[in-house]
Amino acid sequence: MVTFRVVVAGRVQGVGYRVWAERQARALGLSGWVRNLADGTVEAVFHGPADKVDEMISHCRRGPDRARVEVLERHEESEPPPAGFQIRPGA
Repeated sequence: MVTFRVVVAGRVQGVGYRVWAERQARALGLSGWVRNLADGTVEAVFHGPADKVDEMISHCRRGPDRARVEVLERHEESEPPPAGFQIRPGA
């Protein structure tokens, strides 16, 4: 099991990115969360089997139809999130 935090930049707010990410993560059986940040980026944490987390991060590089992802940063985390997946309030 691995945990990664990603920050996605581009046209990622106002295009349904968080709802899309929640659906994708739940479909893959991942735990974690997603939220908008004040600088216009989206931040998410994904926890689960390494192959499923890698698949989710690959999905995040494309995003939903209306999104335009320009940059995706990924950082390995040591602490897993609580069970389940949720959309958190923006920061």
